[in-house]
Amino acid sequence: MRRLEKISEKIEKNFEKGKPLHPFYSLFDAADTFLLTPKDITKTGSHIRDAVDMKRAMMTVIVALLPTLLFGLWNIGYQHNYSIDGSTELHILSNFWYGFLVWLPIVITVYVSGLSVEIIFAQIRKHQVAEGFFVTGMLIPLIVPPGIPLWIVSLATIFAVIFGKEVFGGNGYNFLNPALLARAFIFFAYPSVISGNKVWIADKADAFSGATPLDICKNAADAGLNANELLQQLPSIFDSFIGIIPGSIGETSKLAILLGGIILVITGVASWRIMVSTMAGGYLTALLFNLFGSGAYAAVPAHQQILMGGLLFAAVFMATDPVSSTHTRQGEIIFGLLIGILTILVRQWNQGYVEGLVLGLFLMNVLAPLIDWCVIQLNINKRKRRAIKARV
Repeated sequence: MRRLEKISEKIEKNFEKGKPLHPFYSLFDAADTFLLTPKDITKTGSHIRDAVDMKRAMMTVIVALLPTLLFGLWNIGYQHNYSIDGSTELHILSNFWYGFLVWLPIVITVYVSGLSVEIIFAQIRKHQVAEGFFVTGMLIPLIVPPGIPLWIVSLATIFAVIFGKEVFGGNGYNFLNPALLARAFIFFAYPSVISGNKVWIADKADAFSGATPLDICKNAADAGLNANELLQQLPSIFDSFIGIIPGSIGETSKLAILLGGIILVITGVASWRIMVSTMAGGYLTALLFNLFGSGAYAAVPAHQQILMGGLLFAAVFMATDPVSSTHTRQGEIIFGLLIGILTILVRQWNQGYVEGLVLGLFLMNVLAPLIDWCVIQLNINKRKRRAIKARV
């Protein structure tokens, strides 16, 4: 490691002020801080000395994403082979390799597009490239279909970085989750590549449906399915939990997502209150539809509804974004509950949006500061009343 630091120090001299490569210092700094510990430290004023800096927190999130990524790569290959010849053989290595070759161009496109924008803005503003995009760059490929055109991925990434972060001042000032904004951009600008039965399996056979559980539920009314017929067409609880179903690359395996969530909670990087309350809000809302709703979709059991789509993935990796989420304890619970509630409401009542998560999480990102403000004001008023009673 010391040898690597010496090499870095030697190269850095070429990027110092007055040297020919100084205009590209932000590019060097991005690579240097990714490989080594950032050189900038606080020298005056009050500060906290801690080994957990932003880079370590971001790397923890990336480690937590690895179970979903590894399973997602295997599932890409499995779904492809199953659609072609009906093969249910695991073929772990061959399926994984096929999935890796599908995923690799997507992740390269995301990082090249996003980091290019980050570096340009860093040069203009004369500041460092923030580590936050390393997580965003991992999230975006996991929440898109495996066969999505790369030029659309590039456009969505550039849009998300510019209008989700940089126009508000960069990392730490964004009120929307950039990865969610990229998905929303694709959903509203190019809906045909992220919805329907044809997009969720890479190079599938034309005769194979490839419908996700949400697609099946959405089409139930048009197909004239009753509740029993719909339930028979849905994947089993086991397949839905393990993730052997069509869907976005990283959102199918709930088991892998839970493993990542455990890592984030144990390390203290993400809030368990947001995770639990999001799933609780979704479950309770789905349960109310089971009891009082009408139609085949409302009859889908609540526990099965929360296993559909990307609700759990968002609860663990996107709703817990420390910048765009709430920060008070009570606010985290309210924030999560409303995400889950809105997601199920949109799914049930607005069949134009198969996955209500985008709208639910978007709205709560916007309202997060207001929720925190209300919680703080309630606590202030409560303490005032307590102080008045004490005086009396």
